[in-house]
Amino acid sequence: MTIRIGTFNAENLFRRPKAFALESDTQRDKVLADFGDLVALLEKESYSDHDKERILAIVKEHRALDSAPDSPRPFFVNELKGKGGRLFDEDPTLTVAAAGRGDWAGWAQLVRDDLSWPAVQNTGRVVAEVNADILLMVEVEDRLALERFNENVLGETLGHQPYPFNLLIDGNDPRGIDVGILSRHPITSVRSHIFDPGQGGRRLFSRDCPEFEIALNGTPLWILGNHLKSKRGGGAGLRARQALRVREIYEAALLRSEHVVVAGDLNDFMASTPVKTLLDAGLKDAMTHTGYTGDPGTHGPGTQDEEKIDYLLFPPGLFDRIEHVEVERRGIWAPETFKSFPTVTSTATQASDHAALYADLDL
Repeated sequence: MTIRIGTFNAENLFRRPKAFALESDTQRDKVLADFGDLVALLEKESYSDHDKERILAIVKEHRALDSAPDSPRPFFVNELKGKGGRLFDEDPTLTVAAAGRGDWAGWAQLVRDDLSWPAVQNTGRVVAEVNADILLMVEVEDRLALERFNENVLGETLGHQPYPFNLLIDGNDPRGIDVGILSRHPITSVRSHIFDPGQGGRRLFSRDCPEFEIALNGTPLWILGNHLKSKRGGGAGLRARQALRVREIYEAALLRSEHVVVAGDLNDFMASTPVKTLLDAGLKDAMTHTGYTGDPGTHGPGTQDEEKIDYLLFPPGLFDRIEHVEVERRGIWAPETFKSFPTVTSTATQASDHAALYADLDL
């Protein structure tokens, strides 16, 4: 029995946070960092005077209360009026009226733009061309988006057989970029790891590490889906801690089954501390197999070692069963490096700036 396992960071399926489109890395990092700070502040049980000052500063700087249709705000605060107290008092000047999270109902949310339909279709073309039996999908808005993509884009628009099984558990990333899975084999259970017990319950994963159990002729296969902290704005320390926790999850999963795969966007290259933490646990990356002969990277042009950030990591027993490894790059717009799909004509129409990685195993 040959089974194809893949991973693909699709950069959202239908809607992408407006901030992600900012051309300046510095500006984008600041917006996302400020949004993260605002979410963390608003979730506190009680607001100190300093907390209130910081909330107001972020809201004013990014015009988060500007409700005009053409507002450039990258995020906003949505208050559910009539559901309790108020977060803000605007008489005579804007102030934080709530004393803590329990005093008001609502949330902070990133403004999203619809992706171009050609980009969505090209995402579908990548998935259809890979045609994996099990495909980990990274950066998916929610369960409904995954189902709409599966049925409407893959099935109705492209005429590809939709996957009979798909699953996504909402994570704790406030930007709504979660990890889901498409499978031609039954998904029999899922576990999601949000908090690290060793950190006193402190949030360790900005994106959770779900474990998907797939039934293969009675043999359980566990897929550990990952999207580690981005390199933008630093994050090396957090990625290192996340990798340690993923290693713990992997080693625990091995007690349940010999078939465990660590997959996804690790946001670091092979020689980095986070990736070496996983390799030192005995895992081997599919792209080091003799069945792969292409360029080393998976992001952008993919010609440099540093552009390798997407992974399929197998324990030795599964690695030895690999028959073929491939990287599907044609959804990326990189005209000076390789030919894309004819329908990919610019970065606006590319499926993603990540390639899809997949491996065929004889099980």
